[in-house]
Amino acid sequence: MSDLERRDFLAGAAALATAATAALLATKKAEAGDPSFMNNVPDKLLSGDELPTFKFALEKSTGKVIGNSYGKEATVLQLPISKGIAGVSMKIEPGAMRELHWHATAAEWAFVVEGGVRTTVIDPQGYAETNDFEPGDLWYFQRGHGHMLECLGDQPCHFILIFDNGYFSEFGTFSITDWIGHTDKALLAKNFGLPESAFEGFPKEEVYFARGKKPPEVPAQPLQGWKLPPQTHKYRMLSQPPHAVFKGGREWRVDSTRFEISKTVTGVILDLDPGALRELHWHPTADEWQYVIDGNISVTMFGSNGRYRTETLEKGDVGYIPQGYGHSIENIGKTSCRVLVGFNTGVYQAIDLTQWIAGNPTDVLATNFSKPAALFEKFPKKDIFIASKDGPEK
Repeated sequence: MSDLERRDFLAGAAALATAATAALLATKKAEAGDPSFMNNVPDKLLSGDELPTFKFALEKSTGKVIGNSYGKEATVLQLPISKGIAGVSMKIEPGAMRELHWHATAAEWAFVVEGGVRTTVIDPQGYAETNDFEPGDLWYFQRGHGHMLECLGDQPCHFILIFDNGYFSEFGTFSITDWIGHTDKALLAKNFGLPESAFEGFPKEEVYFARGKKPPEVPAQPLQGWKLPPQTHKYRMLSQPPHAVFKGGREWRVDSTRFEISKTVTGVILDLDPGALRELHWHPTADEWQYVIDGNISVTMFGSNGRYRTETLEKGDVGYIPQGYGHSIENIGKTSCRVLVGFNTGVYQAIDLTQWIAGNPTDVLATNFSKPAALFEKFPKKDIFIASKDGPEK
């Protein structure tokens, strides 16, 4: 090999090594859940002259119905803008359960709206936990961890599931009946050390919602006995005082600083009085997924380059704001509204417009807007967060 050929070979090898290193670092970023990584990839949906819709009528959709139980989902298929977060509304009738299953590509965060729910979950270390949930409680299951969801009592239960991947579909879940039903009986017999006849009569297809007797009031022991995980999967959100109280509303907020296991999802319950406004703001590190539990709201979204869109959401509707896009939430109804808000981050961050303006000197603001500095002395001197119908407290 000549010196020139050797130099070309070494240069090519160096370039390949650099590319491989960059790819590895990018993969590590993506695996670590760096929310800014995917934003380096141009999104045709968000790069047009007009912003796309960010609203979906979740509860008016059909979903999957078995008996009196259902699951309805909002993924990128139903709401194309929602690439970072998917959501499901699920109702389970008494005596029914969402069968043993796992999610290969998403963690699951849930908020109980009505009724009682029992869950079991197992992790790769063999730790298992059973918990009972009431309205206002929430759970978090890490990606790939096996679990089930069961209705407690005589009334149906209703809960909202949030997944940290907009491409995830609830109907692409890995279910235990689907797996066993499509596995050869000889292989099952060898796996469990039982005769093939033990698997006669097992379901041939995915059951999804299994129906049987109502569960006992006290959870039964698992086959292996209790081996509890170091971190619980349960948090009693609404039994805690609000994170913050304002003249126009209240906010409950739970991220990984309070609920340690919830590393990829933050949840918020936002109550707004009639006419109140969750002020103009943006989230530097997360997308925002909204589900209207009660009331009617107006949501605005600002997408740069003069693009602005307003959507009206009612009970059962979903809204979605991509990371970094300016937005607001206003109660336009005559009664209080309640909104469940989920973020695909374990640590909450936001920058509010009043906070941003208050953080600048009046001469800077005067130059920026070509207005007298005295005008900005009248602006709020603090972060407002929620403004009542009469305006912000200054």
